Order: sequence, then C-alpha cells, then structure tokens
Amino acid sequence: MVSRTVFHYVEHKRDDRAVRQRIREIAETRVRYGFDRIHILLKREGWTDNRKRTYRIYKEEGLNLRSKRPRRSKAAAHRMARPQLAGPHECWSMDFVADQLFDGRRFRALTLVDNFSRECLEIEVGQSLKGFDVVDVMERIKQVRSVVPKRIQVDNGSEFISKVLDRWAYENGVTLDFSRPGKPTDNPFIESFNGSFRDECLNVNWFMSLDDAVEKIQAFKDDYNGFRPHSSLCGLTPNEAVQRHHETRNSPL
Repeated sequence: MVSRTVFHYVEHKRDDRAVRQRIREIAETRVRYGFDRIHILLKREGWTDNRKRTYRIYKEEGLNLRSKRPRRSKAAAHRMARPQLAGPHECWSMDFVADQLFDGRRFRALTLVDNFSRECLEIEVGQSLKGFDVVDVMERIKQVRSVVPKRIQVDNGSEFISKVLDRWAYENGVTLDFSRPGKPTDNPFIESFNGSFRDECLNVNWFMSLDDAVEKIQAFKDDYNGFRPHSSLCGLTPNEAVQRHHETRNSPL
C-alpha cells in the first residue's frame, strides 16, 4: 500500500498567451468595453475560457485600472465627413477574425472588402498576422489588380496603427480612416462581412490544417463574390455589381 504522503499536487499552467493577446487587442480597440463585454466578445469568437480565467488575465494586464482614453493617432484625430461612394476602389474596409483548427490551434484571418461593390478582395489566413503581413496583402493586390484605394477604413488594432502600414499608405496616397474607439458601427461594411464569414464559413466547417482552412475559406470567398446574392446590391453578386458599374460607365450617352 502506498502512503498518501508520497503524493503531491502539481499545478499545470495552461498557455494563455493567445487569449491574453486577444484580450489586450479588444481592450485597445474597444476602449469603453469593460470585462463583461470583452468576455462576451471572446465567447462570440469561439474562445472557451471561463469567466474566472478571463477576469484573472484581465486584472493581470491592468485593464481593470483603465480610467483614461488612450491618445488617438494624428491620422484619426480629425475626422471628416465620409464622401458618397461612386465606384469600386474608392474605399475599402479591413479587419481581423479569429478561429481555430479542429485540434484547438488558433489562426487569424485578415478580411478585406470593397465598400462600394461589397466584393471580398482578400482573406489572408495565418497563425500570426502582423502589420508586415497587412502590407504584403495590400502590395499583392496592388500588383495583381494595378489599383489601390483612395481610403481604407480600419479599427485601432496594433496591426493597423503600425509604422509599416502607415508608411505604405503614405507612399501610395492612401488615407487610413480609423474608427472611433468603441464604435464598431463606424465600419459597418467589414462588420457585416465578418458576420457572414463566421456564420457561413467558420461555423459550418471543420479545419483539419491551416492549408485546409485556406482552401475552404477561398471557396467561401469565391462563392461570396460570384454566387451569393446581396440585398444591398438589389440581389446582385459583387462580381455582377462591378460588371454592371463598368458597363454603365462605358455605355454611350
């Protein structure tokens, strides 16, 4: 018989770096959100951490001590009225969406939408996407399509306020239009797209690997642009909306 004194408790600490980073990102972007709302957003994104664990990380990061709004970047300080869109590539919107593979490994997707046509321009998938990756996507679209937008609507996430993206925007004559902290409605086009992306792709697929996720997300993107009718486009697909715009612009008076 083994004596109970030989047993001892061993604490197994879970790796919380990913959820800790996401909590910081939400708190930096949604500066008016407290713990309760941040926890709800984590649950919506598929994180399984319970309230106690989320609150422990929230306190360890000092987020319960926030009392002042962070200083806004100069690019976002002076908001101008947004002009009416007259065609594609006048204004794009982009944001990040988080999900996981079948084994729990997390990945992120950078989503990019044209506000006029509702076309999904790109969904970049990776386990860790930074400001450099955002610039790589923008430069790839520029090379393939020979076009850059006049304006891009983004939130205040670290990837979008990075120096590398700010430099790319300056060199290409693109205005970065930042949402007000705590105002996701400032960027309704990407919020709407991300909702459809999650409901119609992320929530209905098992992703066996990152390559599998890339393949299935690409299939969703093609379906979204070429088959899915949009009520905001009077039942047209984004591809049809772009084609009709070009036909109307090029038709003789």
